[in-house]
Amino acid sequence: MILPIVLYGNPGLKKKCTPIDAEYPELTDLIENMWQTMYQAHGVGLAAPQVGLNIRLFVVDTTQTAKEEKDKAESIKQVFINAEMIDEFGEPLDYEEGCLSIPNIHGDVTRPESISIRYLDPEFNLHTETYTGMNARVIQHEYDHIEGILFTEKLKPLKRARLAKKLDKIKKGIVDCDYKVKR
Repeated sequence: MILPIVLYGNPGLKKKCTPIDAEYPELTDLIENMWQTMYQAHGVGLAAPQVGLNIRLFVVDTTQTAKEEKDKAESIKQVFINAEMIDEFGEPLDYEEGCLSIPNIHGDVTRPESISIRYLDPEFNLHTETYTGMNARVIQHEYDHIEGILFTEKLKPLKRARLAKKLDKIKKGIVDCDYKVKR
């Protein structure tokens, strides 16, 4: 089922999310719905707060962005439950980011090139992994969502000031996108 994506300005996007346990109701269905929603909106990641849930859950699929065989081998399709960032390291890199909750807004965000993260998979097995490149960037973006942080907060002040009117329109529900949204 395609879920509506919560728009910028919704207070739920600014809250730190709470952990869940294996008894979370209909978790398998929720994860499947998040995948469907993300793909329908042409995203590479989606966090639970973006579909109105204050839980530590996000999905990432970087296989769609992989152009070369090397990139395809290193890309991931992964569910992250109760994720906790362990470390961020490597050279800080700028890359243009966008967000399904902030349609048609993009800007350069500086993030470390590598991360270590601890998380549970859908069977609640514990993993500790290190990611680099695009995988690390997308994970950091989605991880920020479960911490109540939006990518626009990481933009340079001048860029944020230039986007203020557009962000205000999104906050009012004035958006042009081809997926279901809610304020």
